[in-house]
Amino acid sequence: MKNSENPIMDLSLDFSIDTIDFTELLESKRKFVVANQLLKSATSIGANVREAQNAESKADFIHKMKIAAKEADESKYWFEICNRAKTYPNPDVNLSNQLDVITKIISKIIGTSKRNLK
Repeated sequence: MKNSENPIMDLSLDFSIDTIDFTELLESKRKFVVANQLLKSATSIGANVREAQNAESKADFIHKMKIAAKEADESKYWFEICNRAKTYPNPDVNLSNQLDVITKIISKIIGTSKRNLK
């Protein structure tokens, strides 16, 4: 079920599902450590975005969205590992594009929220 009123929730959930598929490929290649780390960081993006929807204050909302941004950055790191390691499968370009879009949206949300905090 799509949440048309809140696209970042949909995008982050779709990204989580697509990343699960990629981490299953990593696991099939016995790349368990990176698969586990990537799975944790990628799915944490959406979990923190969702948690931010129930923030106790604007400052709490911004804090949770900053955590989502940090998890997105960590996910990018694990994708870079996969791209550079010779024995690892490369993630689909779509995954990197999804992550770039999510990162930009989260950054805009944080910036707008900070401006409206005052």
